[in-house]
Parts: sequence; structure tokens; C-alpha cells
Amino acid sequence: MTARCALYVPGSRPDRFDKAATSGADVVILDLEDSVAPAAKATAREAVARWLSARATAHAVAVQVRVNPPGSGDLADDLAALPDDVALRLPKVATPENLDVVADREIHAIIESALGVEHAFAIAAHPSVRSLALGEADLTAELGLDGEDAFAWVRSRVVVAARAAALPAPLMSAYSDLRDLDGLAASCAAGRSLGFRGRTALHPAQVPVILRAFAPTEAEVAWARAVVDALRVSGVARLADGSMVDAAMSRRAQAIQDWVGG
Repeated sequence: MTARCALYVPGSRPDRFDKAATSGADVVILDLEDSVAPAAKATAREAVARWLSARATAHAVAVQVRVNPPGSGDLADDLAALPDDVALRLPKVATPENLDVVADREIHAIIESALGVEHAFAIAAHPSVRSLALGEADLTAELGLDGEDAFAWVRSRVVVAARAAALPAPLMSAYSDLRDLDGLAASCAAGRSLGFRGRTALHPAQVPVILRAFAPTEAEVAWARAVVDALRVSGVARLADGSMVDAAMSRRAQAIQDWVGG
């Protein structure tokens, strides 16, 4: 099943790690970058490494660690402390060359600059990259974007780059107003219409909103099953409602079934 929600947890708050793992999110992102003050990075790194070592199979949820950006002194310390098999969420990726220092790891690349947007496909096509994401706060500052609608073009650009590189649809950037759950739902709906299939969260209260927003509807699932069944014996078929379906629609139907998990 496609991951619909990834929950960020500050690496400096180990008391929240287990709670995050049982929040309902598909992925927990332990953060060593923006949410951790410079003076706390060493202890956060130790806490994350200790929890990763101890958790074993205690939680089935997938885990990523957002490390510090390429070119920072903290990144080398992050890599030295973390297990070799942990998936990395790498911030501020602007070119494929930024990936060289972690090329032997599973990478989830965050694009946070105009240069990164311009290199989105080359970043997505790197063999170690498993997904793309946007860091919209930095892009807002650099590009002067204002409001949800202003992000539509750059979001679409990253969706296209990911799919062109045969990666899953990206997760949307986190919604910063933790109290505005209605605004979060509306923003998710806008992102879903652009091809996103999930979102990162900053608080457990956002998780169920995101999961609902990106769940395939009953109508979509029923349509997908009908299309797959109808096209088992023919390249073109007519559904019960009279609509015609062909191989292109079969691909969309299969994507919906993959989205929901079968």
C-alpha cells in the first residue's frame, strides 16, 4: 500500500518516539535537522540511534531519519551514529551530486530550492532515491510564493519528476497550522487533485485528517475493480454504466488498487 502519512518527531524528544510509532501514521520521521537546536543535536542523535537499536520489531511502522543537509558538518556525525540500513530523509537536495555522500543508503530527497526544482528529475532518477518531497517553507522564502494556489505549479513539477523516474507520488509538505484541521483537509484535497497521494504531519492530530483525505473513495475502488475485471478478456470493454474503458484506464485502475493495497 502507498504510504499516505509520515509523522515528523523531533529527535530531541525521545519521549514521543513510541507514541509516534503507534499514531496510525504509515511512516515515522525522526528529525535531526530543523526541529533540533544546534546545542541539542548531539544528544538528539544519540537518542535516535539508541531508539533505533532497541526498537527491533517492536513497531511495524516504517522509520526514516531526517538528517542534516549535504555540506553541513552535522551530516557526517549523523551518518556515523545511525545504522547503515536506516532510510534517510535528506533535506536541501539541489543537485544529484548532493546525494553522493549518502549514495549507499536509501534516500528520500527533499527539494527546497529553485535549483532543486530545476533538477527534480535528475534527483529523482538517482538510483538511491526512493521518493521526492518538497520543503515549501524554504521555497516560499526564495521564490516569494504566497498562498496555496501559488504552489500548484511547483507541486505539479515534482509530481511529474517523481513519476517520470518511476517513483511513487510524493508526499505533500507539512501543514504548519496545527489547529486548522479544516484548512489541512482542504489543502490535502488540492494536493490530491495534483497527483499527490499523501502528506507529512507535524502532530498526531493531523494524522487521521491526512489518512482520510488521501484514502481512495468507495466509488474509486468499485470503479477500479470493475475496470480490471472487464478488461481481463478484452482490450476494450463497456462497464455497466455504459462507459467504455481501455488499456489506459486499466493502468489508472491498477494504480487505485495499488493505492488501496490490492
